[in-house]
Amino acid sequence: VQLVESGGGLVQPGGSLRLSCVSSGFNLDYATTGWFRQAPGKEREGIACISDSDGRTYYIDSVKGRFTVSRDNANNTIQFLEMNDLKPEDTAQYYCAARYHYPGEAISLSRVCARWDDMDRWGKGTPVTVSA
Repeated sequence: VQLVESGGGLVQPGGSLRLSCVSSGFNLDYATTGWFRQAPGKEREGIACISDSDGRTYYIDSVKGRFTVSRDNANNTIQFLEMNDLKPEDTAQYYCAARYHYPGEAISLSRVCARWDDMDRWGKGTPVTVSA
């Protein structure tokens, strides 16, 4: 029972990567999901979150317009993070995570992304390095 990320790697500034996150042993029904990152010496931060019920998304300002989070709702075990125009400051370990909620519960995506320590399930992360 775990989340598994893949797709990280080394890329030049301006390049693109697509991260995937697969849940193994459980599905993501009634789970808000998101992507978080932690750079060396810095605190973990939520960068993109997505609702399971209506597809709403939230991004922090530093990635808005460059990153896109999505879920495969036909196969409710996968989410993606498309990252374009990557910058050296995007270098970090990237994690996917899920937070369960009750059916019909009102969810604030900005709050979910901000409170990374409230997430219920985590992957082990995949490294992204942006360097020339």
